[in-house]
Amino acid sequence: MKCVICKGDDIRLKEVKEELFNGGDVVFITIEVPVCQTCGERYYDRRTMLKLEEAAQRLRDRELETREIGRVLEAV
Repeated sequence: MKCVICKGDDIRLKEVKEELFNGGDVVFITIEVPVCQTCGERYYDRRTMLKLEEAAQRLRDRELETREIGRVLEAV
């Protein structure tokens, strides 16, 4: 497989963190996807997209267990 962005051919499965937004919160979901090692382009198949959509729905329904890993502050 060649990267559609940079045409590189070094694409490997890699564990990445995807961000889901819930109100003012950001929730990281860890998934494994093919990633171009040259430019960082990620490739998502249908199964991965369904997993992310399901996680987002569970987050909205408050069925997804989360833990606090830090704080974000905004200057006023």
